Amino acid sequence: MTVTRTIRKVWRARPTIEGAGVHLKRAFGNQEAPLLDPFLLLDDFRSDDPSKYLPGFPGTRTGDRDDHLRSRRDVEHGDSMGNRGDISAGDVQWMTAGSGIVHQEMPRGNPQGRMGGFQLWPTCPHPTR
Repeated sequence: MTVTRTIRKVWRARPTIEGAGVHLKRAFGNQEAPLLDPFLLLDDFRSDDPSKYLPGFPGTRTGDRDDHLRSRRDVEHGDSMGNRGDISAGDVQWMTAGSGIVHQEMPRGNPQGRMGGFQLWPTCPHPTR
């Protein structure tokens, strides 16, 4: 049996500056989140200009997952619990933020200065936050 679905809404990604100054395009975020539960946001970031991504994403997050797919080059990942790692081209990172844990991602780009990837943030159910 074939099920046909209709497109209910189309959004255009909006230029946004996030974190400590990373330029990205947000496909959906806080305003659209109630329609897309459990997803909080979808960001696409790519640039050939290191000044647009090197500031990184420092900050504290609680009760959400941060799922990344990097298409071009490396990002250093770390948190206040001592977890560290690199996310390289083609890698996927699954992270669940815990209460009070400070987490950061610092894009490095490739030798030619390019960075690209996207991140999808689903929220965790309330009892697991």
